[in-house]
Amino acid sequence: MTDLQQTTPEEAAEKAAVLIESLPWLRRFRDQIIVIKYGGNAMVSEELQDAFAQDIAYLRFAGVKPVVVHGGGPQISKMLDRLSIPSEFKGGYRVTSTEAIGVVRMVLTGQINPQLVAKINAHGPFATGLSGEDAGLFRGRRRGVVIEGVEHDLGFVGDVVGVDPQPVLDQLTAGRIPVVSSIAPDHDNPGHSLNVNADAAAAALAVALGATKLVVLTDVPGLYADWPDRESLVSHLTASELREMLPTLESGMIPKMQACLDAVEGGVDTAAIIDGRQPHSVLVEIFTEHGIGTEVVAK
Repeated sequence: MTDLQQTTPEEAAEKAAVLIESLPWLRRFRDQIIVIKYGGNAMVSEELQDAFAQDIAYLRFAGVKPVVVHGGGPQISKMLDRLSIPSEFKGGYRVTSTEAIGVVRMVLTGQINPQLVAKINAHGPFATGLSGEDAGLFRGRRRGVVIEGVEHDLGFVGDVVGVDPQPVLDQLTAGRIPVVSSIAPDHDNPGHSLNVNADAAAAALAVALGATKLVVLTDVPGLYADWPDRESLVSHLTASELREMLPTLESGMIPKMQACLDAVEGGVDTAAIIDGRQPHSVLVEIFTEHGIGTEVVAK
């Protein structure tokens, strides 16, 4: 070993300090379910995909029970463009036509899901792909959106109105890492599928599983109390404080913070939004004292 390869006593002490800092969190989260919603820039960058897969594998080896829920907005838009299928947004929701829902299913369940499973399985044969349509995992119901007092139809877009966690629990019992795509069968119209918001789906699943924590990856460092003032980043807040802030938030942040609120009000101990653009942000959030991003607790 050359001198350049040797670790100095100071570097060794720093590494040991990081490992020791993780000890109480390893104790807290061992054998506990943590639901991670994966999306945004972390999904489209190859480097960040690899880092995320490493994080999820690390959690599994550390004795945590991670469950991944993913969307795929950028990839869906790209595929719709390639197929010359019109894509329109109303009130922050993608209007999903009969043609478009087929593309949504293909991209989420047939493209992103197996790719992510393969990335995680490069570190050990643990991950398994699921769809919200599998074994009645999700039940969806179509929804519209109200814009300036007028209700608009969104096509095959829905909310998750029911969760049967057993398909996921079965995989966890077998020692696997479930990776769930955010598509749901239409409860009122059997045989049809709905495009559901992945943030909301992750929150609903976290509640149904009795998860200890929900982590939502996004494209900003966290929640800002007074956007775009970057000094107003909020690191910690209660459910009641968040409920009061929700109407004032930037539209793109509302679904993510609503998901955090729904999770903690449904019994999940903590929920956090973190910056998925930072490599290994999941591990930093879970295994360090101060975490990263914005954490929401019940009280």
